[in-house]
Amino acid sequence: MRANIPKGMGGGAQNMQAMLRQAQKMQEDMAVLQEDLDSREYEIKAGGGVVSVKINGKKEILGIDIQPEIVDPDDIETLSDILVAAVNEAIKRVETVNSQEMGKITQGMGMPSMF
Repeated sequence: MRANIPKGMGGGAQNMQAMLRQAQKMQEDMAVLQEDLDSREYEIKAGGGVVSVKINGKKEILGIDIQPEIVDPDDIETLSDILVAAVNEAIKRVETVNSQEMGKITQGMGMPSMF
């Protein structure tokens, strides 16, 4: 007696190969995207624009520009607070963009156990 397998069932090897091909393609796409994201540069301003932080996609600070009017030797704390806010915002921006861009590749993939 032969089992009557409904259409779309069985063929496990073919389905597995298709899933592996899809996973490999996604991995390649993610590698290309990561390279692009790492090379991007962002400029974030804080303190009403008196401090500017330049950061790349690897979260490396490339430069900090401080306008002279914010430099007050009697109030270093304010400058320090603005620098911290600018750097934190720069890191947050990179993480947000990276997450959104990677999400475009991985959305709809029902293979959380593979990654």
